[in-house]
Amino acid sequence: MSSTAESLLCRGMRDRLPAEMARFRRIESAFREVCAAWGYGEVRTPTLEHLHLFTSSGTLSPQLLGRVYSFLDWDGWTGERVVLRPDATIPVARLFRERLGGGVAKLCYVQNIFRFSRDEQPRELWQCGAELIGNTWPAGDVELVLVALDSLTALGIADAAITLSHGGIVRALLEQAGYTADERSDLYDRLLDGDLDVMRELEARLPALGPGLRLLSDVEDAGVAYIGNLRAAFGDSVPAMNSPLDELELIGRTLELAGIEPRINATALRDFEYYTGPVFHLSLGGSEIAAGGRYDRLISDAGGTAVPACGFGLQADRLAALLGDAGSDAAECLAIAPDGPGAEALARAAAVARLAHRQGRPAALAPGDPAAPRLSVAADGELALVGGSGSRLAVASLAEALGLLAGSA
Repeated sequence: MSSTAESLLCRGMRDRLPAEMARFRRIESAFREVCAAWGYGEVRTPTLEHLHLFTSSGTLSPQLLGRVYSFLDWDGWTGERVVLRPDATIPVARLFRERLGGGVAKLCYVQNIFRFSRDEQPRELWQCGAELIGNTWPAGDVELVLVALDSLTALGIADAAITLSHGGIVRALLEQAGYTADERSDLYDRLLDGDLDVMRELEARLPALGPGLRLLSDVEDAGVAYIGNLRAAFGDSVPAMNSPLDELELIGRTLELAGIEPRINATALRDFEYYTGPVFHLSLGGSEIAAGGRYDRLISDAGGTAVPACGFGLQADRLAALLGDAGSDAAECLAIAPDGPGAEALARAAAVARLAHRQGRPAALAPGDPAAPRLSVAADGELALVGGSGSRLAVASLAEALGLLAGSA
């Protein structure tokens, strides 16, 4: 392909070079190992899904639905509207309903999602996610927080901040204010988009709750004890808020006793409508790197009965950018050079390269780095390390050569 001044890469998409892929694989590996330790099995869902899977009530917010890549899957006569997967949880919910069903399912995945953006934001995002489907409250919610934190710890990230919230708190207020179901949905969607003017509209509608509403919206970084303040401010006047506050306090207090210090932000909602219970966010340096929570109305079994569930997703792209090249200590690729022309000499070199692989050392007949250490293989099987100046050091075996190289690293 000829070089051009303008990239041929689609807007919002990105290439990943070998060093970036190495970081990404580190994340995948750490995540999969942690999930396996907690008993999760890996699944993968298709890139294409039916659009109606994401338009059902209580799934994606209108703001996110406006960002899906949708097109007609045309078969020559009729067509079905499909999308490039804009969310990973909803397809896993479909998989559970169609392929599993019943009991408790502990599933994890590493998948990409696609969301349109009018600016320079990425349009393809990679997630490492876990879903715990079945009646596991509250142990499942705590477990998923620990899975997320353990995944970060395995990557050397031990200082992520954790924030807890609960969508039921705001929903209780909207019901108390007497809004219709459609109005509540619209106002909740505005909150999902970060529009805190909704809180001021609530104050105008519920003036007696003004001090409590300001406490709710203005405090963003409080400890678990703050939930007691919310209960004192709303418990008697908004009875429907008591259950969400109890759930939030239970998760927060459990994490505290486990040595984790969560912060409470009651209006830090997620951009999905399907969350019904406690929600958590993990951030590092002001950037969200993981989030998830409880969604008890998204999944139904074959009989139409709702199945409780919870889940989370790690933002693999953001994590990869934070990791840098730290921890990359892979051995340098060893060049295996035949000492002479012809197929027999090349085959002998190939055999030595494959033996090096079995001993855990990267080795190649055609190395990408011309400065890579070189091992010459003679016709009689003798080996010699060849230096950059052409110097040769005879070695008795491949093991001796690898030992010398390890000692000089």
